[in-house]
Amino acid sequence: MPTLPTASILAHFQALEDPRISPATRHKLLDVVAIALCAVICGADTWVEVEAFGRAKQEWLRTFLELPHGIPAHDTFGRVFAALDPAQFEAGFRSWVTAVAAASGGTVVAVDGKTLRRSHDAGQGKDALVLVSAWAEANRLVLGQVAVDPGSNEIPAIPALLRQLALAGCIVTVDAMGCQTAIATQIATQQADYVLALKENQPTLWAAVDTAFREGQAGGFAPGTAQYRRTVEKNHGRIEGRQVWAVEDPALVAYLDPTGAWPRLRSVAMVIAERRIGAEVSRETRYYLSSLPGDATRVGDAVRGHWGIENRLHWVLDIAFREDESRVRQGHADQNFALLRRLALNLLRQDTSATMGTKAKRLKAGWDEAYLLKILGT
Repeated sequence: MPTLPTASILAHFQALEDPRISPATRHKLLDVVAIALCAVICGADTWVEVEAFGRAKQEWLRTFLELPHGIPAHDTFGRVFAALDPAQFEAGFRSWVTAVAAASGGTVVAVDGKTLRRSHDAGQGKDALVLVSAWAEANRLVLGQVAVDPGSNEIPAIPALLRQLALAGCIVTVDAMGCQTAIATQIATQQADYVLALKENQPTLWAAVDTAFREGQAGGFAPGTAQYRRTVEKNHGRIEGRQVWAVEDPALVAYLDPTGAWPRLRSVAMVIAERRIGAEVSRETRYYLSSLPGDATRVGDAVRGHWGIENRLHWVLDIAFREDESRVRQGHADQNFALLRRLALNLLRQDTSATMGTKAKRLKAGWDEAYLLKILGT
């Protein structure tokens, strides 16, 4: 049996424990995973569609999978992924990501949560699944994901995700919910820098930073402590301007953080974002805490890079993979199917030979087996 590119991917999932205990198990676990991954790459968004893909491509799949009893039924796919340990599945995912593209020094790693809105089951008392993901902006890769515990929020999930990643030398960006001393400490412990969004959910600190920038703009910052940068971009009929002030002033840091609760806090920043679409103008002011020097260009690039997780991950998952519409929800299946989507997206993103969007690449992979092999071998 020839070795196809899926072998190198599946090698990272060899440690998966088969959750099925029946001696009458008919389908090999890695065969089930391989079919599901190929199907999701090629446009399948449900277990029924995964089975349909497998049956349509059974002859081709037999060239590199054993398939001792043919293609599993959609119910089998659902049961296996509902029972599969998501922590083990995610460990295999991270192993593969590390093998293909480790995040290098200076890379912006954006961390943010996403709710799978239709994964809830009111009849079973199950809330919608919330996943926290890490996104490497330069590599355009999902680095990892963890689920938020039911009844909890993203705050304890973020350190759990960070601990699983190699972050030394990277710049970790987190939105306002993650602007916590414990999260800053975790990032610093892993020898990375941070840029944390600060909002009114921390009213005292936010008010102090707001006052510092208002007074600094009115009367001037301490000499040599502030940098300013302005950028303007035109995209799709809109004009977006950003003004960034970054202040590195030890006296200000001591005033904002007298007890040293924020490890390696070095600068604070203000970003004023303005968007013009025709005659409509919107304007928003945001504040940030950072362990970076007060370099307006560097801090501004990190802030801008953070939005890649929204624009190039979350939005694509909803538009190209219909994640928000998914009703997969039995057991761990919602979390595991979400990881299949992220693995498929990573593979599709690594291919630069086809100049088309993600949805079109999925269709092309389903139509063209040579292109699918190329995606699998990326």
